Amino acid sequence: MTLKELYKTKIVPDLAKEFGIKNSSAAPKISSVTLSVGLSHGLKDPKFIEVAESVLSRISGQRPVKTKSKQSISNFKIRKGMVVGMRVTLRGKRMWDFLEKFLHVTFARVRDFRGISTKHVDARGNVSIGFREFLPFPEIRPDEVERVHGLEVTVATTAGDTAKGIALLKALGFPFAKSNSK
Repeated sequence: MTLKELYKTKIVPDLAKEFGIKNSSAAPKISSVTLSVGLSHGLKDPKFIEVAESVLSRISGQRPVKTKSKQSISNFKIRKGMVVGMRVTLRGKRMWDFLEKFLHVTFARVRDFRGISTKHVDARGNVSIGFREFLPFPEIRPDEVERVHGLEVTVATTAGDTAKGIALLKALGFPFAKSNSK
C-alpha cells in the first residue's frame, strides 16, 4: 500500500475522529514539499551552482528554480538580482513518491539520527528539516560527489496549528524524537 492510499483509507478517518472533523475534506493534508539550497559558496565559485542544480534535479526529478536576491547587502557582497539559492516545489504524484522515499530510505541513511524534534513544526503545522549534507538521499552516489553542501526539506500542510500538524506527520510515519520531559 502506498503512502497516499494509506493516507486516504486509514489516516484521514483517524484524524477526523481525533479532532472531531465531520467532513473528510477538512482533514489536514500535505499540500507541498519544497527542497532548497542556499548558495553562499556559489557567490565566489560558479561551479558550485552547477553542482547544486544537478543534485536538486537528481533528488527531486525536477529542474530547480534559481532564487535571486531582492536587495543588495554590502557586508555579504551580494548585489540585487544575484542568484543566492535554488528550490524545487513538489506536488501531486511526485510529492507522494518523494515522501515515501524520504521517510523509508533517507532517514534510515542519516548518520546518528535521533528523530525530528517537535520544535521543527511551526504554528501552522509545517515542518522544516535541514541536512548538513545531501548524501543520505538514495539518488546520490557518494563516489560521484565533488562538493558537499546543505539542503533543507520543508513539508507544508493544511493543518492550521501545531497539534494537528504533528498528528498528521506522526500518522504518515515521520520519526519524531521522544521527549525527555520530567
